Amino acid sequence: MRKFFLGVVLTLAILMGGAYLYLRMGYLDLRADIQPSSFERRNARALVDASTDRHAPEQKNPIEPSEANLIEGVRLYNTHCAECHGAPDHPERKFGHPLYPPTPLFTEDTPDMPENQNFYIIQHGVRWTGMPAWKNTLSEEQIWTLVTFLSHMDKLPPAVQRVWGQPETSGAQNNSGKDSMHHD
Repeated sequence: MRKFFLGVVLTLAILMGGAYLYLRMGYLDLRADIQPSSFERRNARALVDASTDRHAPEQKNPIEPSEANLIEGVRLYNTHCAECHGAPDHPERKFGHPLYPPTPLFTEDTPDMPENQNFYIIQHGVRWTGMPAWKNTLSEEQIWTLVTFLSHMDKLPPAVQRVWGQPETSGAQNNSGKDSMHHD
């Protein structure tokens, strides 16, 4: 039994060492313009979800979904998110299509994560996906306002729906000054 156990441990060590060398020697092609491996296609989004489930602290959204807050969320979204995640006036992603895992297209599939997890992702970003950390650009209140909009974008009141459906005519529309910083 002891020899069997040692054989299993040795086999695992060899496989892990081989995988490490494979990665360290650059054999894994990480270009964004090629099809991802079947492993990536099956697991990339699940790995992001698992990491977010584990690391996002339990916290309650302090922003009420009032019309004013939802309209401000639309403005924040149009300024900082629409280029990668789509909007009614440009439902296709301008920049999010070549990223992997692909950015979610929120005009087709609204976010369904709990609010604390959406807050965590917006605040800290997601490594190797192109999703930046917005904590140095947006205040916590602005991030929560954005989360409030994302959580309600499939059931917006008519007044907010009209604003959401309008094309964005000029950059940042928030008076706070912090909003004028656009991520490129």
